[in-house]
Amino acid sequence: MKFIILYAILALLRCHAVAAIELEITSPSSIRTAASTIAYDMMTYYKGNQSGGIIGVLPGPPPNPPTGYYWWESGAMWGTLIDYWHYTGDSSYNDEALRGIQWQVGENKDMMPSNWSQSMGNDDQAFWGMTALLAAETNFPNPPANQPGWLALAQAVFNTQARRPDNECGGGLRWQVYPYLTGYDYKNSIANGCFFNIGARLARYTNNDTYAQHAETTWDWIQNVGLMDSNYNIYDGAHIGTNCTDINKVQFSYNMAVWLLGAANMYNYTNGAEVWKQRTTSLLNSTFTTFFPEDIAYEVACEPKLTCTTDMFSFKAYLTRWLASTALVAPFTYDLIIPKLRASAIAAAKQCSGDTNGRTCGLSWSKGAVWDGTKGVGQQMAAMSAIFVNLLALESIVPPLTNATGGTSEGNPNAGAGSVIDPSAFKPATQGDRIGAGLITTMLLVGVTIMFGWMSL
Repeated sequence: MKFIILYAILALLRCHAVAAIELEITSPSSIRTAASTIAYDMMTYYKGNQSGGIIGVLPGPPPNPPTGYYWWESGAMWGTLIDYWHYTGDSSYNDEALRGIQWQVGENKDMMPSNWSQSMGNDDQAFWGMTALLAAETNFPNPPANQPGWLALAQAVFNTQARRPDNECGGGLRWQVYPYLTGYDYKNSIANGCFFNIGARLARYTNNDTYAQHAETTWDWIQNVGLMDSNYNIYDGAHIGTNCTDINKVQFSYNMAVWLLGAANMYNYTNGAEVWKQRTTSLLNSTFTTFFPEDIAYEVACEPKLTCTTDMFSFKAYLTRWLASTALVAPFTYDLIIPKLRASAIAAAKQCSGDTNGRTCGLSWSKGAVWDGTKGVGQQMAAMSAIFVNLLALESIVPPLTNATGGTSEGNPNAGAGSVIDPSAFKPATQGDRIGAGLITTMLLVGVTIMFGWMSL
């Protein structure tokens, strides 16, 4: 009897091994096949192309359904698929991505649709803006002529956010856009990092120094307020009630990556200025020290015990994609970055070995083929990204374009002018709206505080 049970277990393991994602890291065709399979499985979570679904948006937000996703991650997913197309040449999802992004641009064409005003963070808006900017940088198929171009959408996001820093804590963006949202009293690294990132990339794309000046100011602020320390560790955020002295020292990989790519673009824009080379190098070293033990990407704040929130499962997608982009715009980093991407891809493919199909991706890449039991859009997106960026070492990947190097996207330096300038002037939410928005944001804020508050001690 014991032999029969053992035989059944071994047979099951063999079935899973056959179905798992296979990857030969030196083979472009193997990389494409692996990434394509993971992308296909990721898109099974998207219902916007089905009856009853919302175009451009993943099911959610939590708790409806409990396994749902926040609005920003949908924008991040489309950005990942744009990069997927750029690296692999597979246009299977281009039409869906174009339609999905366009459906969410909002009434004022600023990536702030009123449907999501009850949970609108500066980082949420910015992730959609970074996706639009990536579309411009890669010459992704342009929107219809009667719609704003990708560049104009990114400029609209930048212009609306450039008006929002205040004097609390000496400057910087708040986490949330509107005063009635829980978290409006919090200033964090991701909201300001996204703004810095967009500013640096717009400066490079348009050769307009105004964007670079805003990026410089944002860099100075995060260092002065202490959210980036002298060793280039980047911490999550702090509250204005303490003049931003209660720094929550939890570290997330996407915080580091968004600032790293921004610094690399400033290095490129300034034609290799030594100050930006030093900053890029220091951020890269800090990234490797914190998030690449044994050369494999690792979400240090939540991966050890898999205490990640839905959002956090996706962070390594941006880490690997933005490392690859850093290597393209700051080539002196290439030889340092490629080994990390290669090791992470090999490990990620092995972790895509779970669930009933035997190829569902988990987060715990360092555990090899032992699936960690987690699944979702974030895990699929992270593994897919880690794999397809390795084409960078095997083929000629075009660096992000600019107006001067072949970028064709239509811009509008005044984009976003019709947006609400003063957040407090926005139509107040109803009591029911406040309760709903408060539940969404409070769940995220309280959850992070409980799980990671000890790290600020």
